Amino acid sequence: MNIEEFRSYCLSFNGTTEDLPFDEKTLVFKVLGKMFALTNIDLFETINVKCDPEKAIELREQYEDVLPGYHMSKKHWNTVKVNASVPDKLIYQWVKDSYDLIVSKMTKKMKKELA
Repeated sequence: MNIEEFRSYCLSFNGTTEDLPFDEKTLVFKVLGKMFALTNIDLFETINVKCDPEKAIELREQYEDVLPGYHMSKKHWNTVKVNASVPDKLIYQWVKDSYDLIVSKMTKKMKKELA
């Protein structure tokens, strides 16, 4: 996977925007203002995705290239090394899971905006 494939996939989700809120290197994907994925655009080596806390631990135990979220809440975020031992198909699924997790916590009004 490369940065353009990752970016295109993230932007394919309804209501998604991209932003550089922290610095000129950290590309953040949001759904209605809530982050669900981010990466470094200069060094596309890892991505951060939000995850259910129990599943986050399970994935870290199962895959050596899944780590606690770098500069994020270690409880709710995982950092995943791309182009390593984790298949792209799984990474794409985890990005979708992150998006879905954010949407599931939204108010009815926000969910209606996405529809």
